[in-house]
Amino acid sequence: MRSFRKLLVTVGVTFSVLVGGTLPAQAAVPEGGLSEAVYNYLHRPDYLPGGNDWTCKPTAARPHPVVLVPGTFANLGANFTKLAPRLKNNGFCVFGLNYGMTALSNGRVGGLGPIVDSARELDAFVARVRTATGAAKVDIVGHSQGGNVPIYWMKRMGGAAKTAHYVGLAPSSHGTDLNGLVDLAEDLDSLGFINDASAYLGTRGVTDQMVTSDYTKALWADTNTVPTGPKYTVIMSRWDAVVTPYSSQRLAGTNVRNLVVQDYCWNDNIGHAGLAFDGPTMQLTLNALTDGPSWFYPVCWDYGIQWL
Repeated sequence: MRSFRKLLVTVGVTFSVLVGGTLPAQAAVPEGGLSEAVYNYLHRPDYLPGGNDWTCKPTAARPHPVVLVPGTFANLGANFTKLAPRLKNNGFCVFGLNYGMTALSNGRVGGLGPIVDSARELDAFVARVRTATGAAKVDIVGHSQGGNVPIYWMKRMGGAAKTAHYVGLAPSSHGTDLNGLVDLAEDLDSLGFINDASAYLGTRGVTDQMVTSDYTKALWADTNTVPTGPKYTVIMSRWDAVVTPYSSQRLAGTNVRNLVVQDYCWNDNIGHAGLAFDGPTMQLTLNALTDGPSWFYPVCWDYGIQWL
């Protein structure tokens, strides 16, 4: 078994070098880590290293601009300080938006507004990207709620026809029970109070992601599948303690791949937030966006902050 794993890793390294897209490179835009993410969160929430260059034009090799969508309570500067440079250094035009800002956000804390409103923001942003780049379709990479908002946009607003690839990093696809806290609140008949308080405080985007929310129920009321058109990839961690159970992140439908990081790198103890900084996750993302082989096996190194 150990020799077989070693063979797979060797193949993964070889393929990574051949495609030039899954190993970090000495390139123009340096990749950031936790310290850069914290600094950007506080001081540069709209900063996307290597991204939001409205003069960037897609190439034949990278025909679809990538739109990055951050998670709840996050912003571009914090969420994609590693992934945006990785994409830019591998030839992609990279764009991203902060969404769901409310009076509580102070320009930094995103994803608080209702998800339906955030999907409208995404729709307008994608239209701007397509106009600027001339691309018929975009690729979407979203983390946490940033993976949920595009699902609504594709499922309910016609976004599927404008999307070539979707990659969800720990997306709150079918809602979360927050390790049973939602079920407990429902048993105590307190969910109504929580939802009312959330609406009053301007944090509907948080409660929309509960497995029992009206939003979640409406999103999947007609069918449990996602629309045809894009190629869907969901990347999950067994140690996710935010979108729980982690299996709720899975999608069903045509051209869907559901990947668990630990199925490739058993000792990668990455959690929910850490996926956005995790080496194997970066490699799987690049493989998905470049239509790489289904047998691709990431190199097990450069792990994100463990258990985060």
